Amino acid sequence: MKAIIQTDLSNPRSLEWSDAPDPTLEEGQVLVSVRAVGLNRADLLQAAGHYPPPPGTTDILGLECAGVIEEVKGDVLGWKVGDEVCCLLSGGGFAEKVAVPAGQVLPLPEGYSFEEAASIVEVACTVFSNVVMVAGLTEGQTFLVHGGAGGIGTFAIQMAKQLGATVAVTAGSQEKLDKCAELGADILINYKEENFEEVLASRGGANVILDIMGAKYLDRNVKALAKDGHLVIIGMQGGVKGELNIGRLLSKRGSITATGLRYRDLADKARIVAATEDTVWPMLADGVITPQIHTVMDIRETASAHEILANGEVSGKVVLTV
Repeated sequence: MKAIIQTDLSNPRSLEWSDAPDPTLEEGQVLVSVRAVGLNRADLLQAAGHYPPPPGTTDILGLECAGVIEEVKGDVLGWKVGDEVCCLLSGGGFAEKVAVPAGQVLPLPEGYSFEEAASIVEVACTVFSNVVMVAGLTEGQTFLVHGGAGGIGTFAIQMAKQLGATVAVTAGSQEKLDKCAELGADILINYKEENFEEVLASRGGANVILDIMGAKYLDRNVKALAKDGHLVIIGMQGGVKGELNIGRLLSKRGSITATGLRYRDLADKARIVAATEDTVWPMLADGVITPQIHTVMDIRETASAHEILANGEVSGKVVLTV
């Protein structure tokens, strides 16, 4: 098969469409012929050598895809050859074929194209598992998401509004804030001009914060929390080591969770995927949450796609077609 291969590990843009071994299908897996794949910042981090795949996982990039099942191995309930599906992956999506544990396979959301489905799996599972399953966001609470115009942010705004939350966002331009407002965000904060922690504190704080920045925002996020608030850290764009004022956290009776999907075990991922399908897929079918795609490119343009995402001018997701 063909796949995106990084030809120089010291150069994160040395990504070429080249020959690669076909995946080896194991019991309980399906082989998917990939039609489209979503690009995530985790792919950029892996190419830069900062986010290695879990042990035993292919080095090929790609954490979500959509395509058609062409083989099933073992006792796999609910799936058959020819089914159109989308998948949560630990890696391997940037290829013509990928082997996927059956518990990480979902049907295409009703009415969705392969490109739209490939843009939604990672963000849907990430946001739902962290905002609802971990932090328990409920109606009437205030929710802050950093990077509101990105892939995670554009999905999180829509889902939080469906839960009845007041949504605050940070973004670095008026254009991006306008995009967030179109999706339902209530509190728009230009992080280049305002201190988000002061804005939130003036409104009683955020009950739930979804953070992609990590160390850089740690203390500021704690300042922005409401009493009994919950900070969920899912990214490290702002570094990995920060200083925590425990006294401030105690005064808020706050909690901090740092979590991710990629390194969870198969049973845990299957649990999250099933819960996401049950709760979020009907929202997608009803159109109350819509896919936000910045651009669609050919997979042979992966290096350029990485550059576009790295430049920070993307609103929504970049999708690659195979």
